[in-house]
Amino acid sequence: MNIVLCGMMGAGKTTVGILISDLTGMRWYDTDDLITDKYGKIADIFEYHGEERFRAIETEIVHRVAKEDNCVISTGGGCVLRPENSAAFKEGGGKIVFLKVDIKVLFERTGHTGDERPLLKNTTFEKMKALLDVRTPIYESCADYTVDTNGKSAKEVAIEIIRAFGLPMREQA
Repeated sequence: MNIVLCGMMGAGKTTVGILISDLTGMRWYDTDDLITDKYGKIADIFEYHGEERFRAIETEIVHRVAKEDNCVISTGGGCVLRPENSAAFKEGGGKIVFLKVDIKVLFERTGHTGDERPLLKNTTFEKMKALLDVRTPIYESCADYTVDTNGKSAKEVAIEIIRAFGLPMREQA
């Protein structure tokens, strides 16, 4: 079984994914890192080839990692917006977990990161809220489990997910 973390940019998918990996011994992948390793900077892909090309690359990566087993997969914020991506994760035995975060927290974490996150370039609180409002129902509809992360540490979120799916924890955890 794979644990697939989805949610908005800045929800903590990478941090929580690494913690779950550390606590359980599961392998960890970040789809954005895999894209960057193979194709270069995400911002460059967006700039020179457009979002549609980026999403096609992302889907290629999803199909590759979805075939793995016993992994934690941190996805990009828009990854599960394509139904074929969430379907591929589930077909591969993945359980999708939505990390739900308040818009104020998200904006504090990511409102200034437009250089690294192309969809947040020149963003405002209102634009980010509109993006969250569109994406939240999609995240919720594909998720097998939702964690409200507000007021919780990344480790608390990781442990909640581990317990929700009955994953064995390492001795030192």
